[in-house]
Amino acid sequence: MSTTTVAPLTIQDAEALVTAARRAAEADRVTVSVTVLDAGGHLPAFRRDDRAVLISGETSTRKAYTALQLNAPTSDLVDAVQPGGPFHTLPTALDRPLLFIAGGVPVHRDGRLIGAVGVGGGAPEQDHDFATAAVKTLT
Repeated sequence: MSTTTVAPLTIQDAEALVTAARRAAEADRVTVSVTVLDAGGHLPAFRRDDRAVLISGETSTRKAYTALQLNAPTSDLVDAVQPGGPFHTLPTALDRPLLFIAGGVPVHRDGRLIGAVGVGGGAPEQDHDFATAAVKTLT
């Protein structure tokens, strides 16, 4: 039996994701908070700008957690939580609430999930763009 080893998300990766998301937001003159989680849901990097809305830190963390748990960009999951959608009751089934709003993006390496980045503070579409831009810097 052979096993495939995939390099995990490193502290350097996490810091690079935070920096890239922050720079993308600053280029659009938006103040955001950025959270990076590793594959186990641990927090290796976080940045909350004091000019950002206080809740943006919690928002970015929940977006990252949602993207990690469901291995999908949170922007792709919005319709799934509507009544009759496949995830309609999921938020109450987990011990940590999920957040189905754009801005959370999973991070993959060699086709495997290694973490997630969440961005909060801008409009949802902006947050998604900032998170996506950050993830692209690792590939």
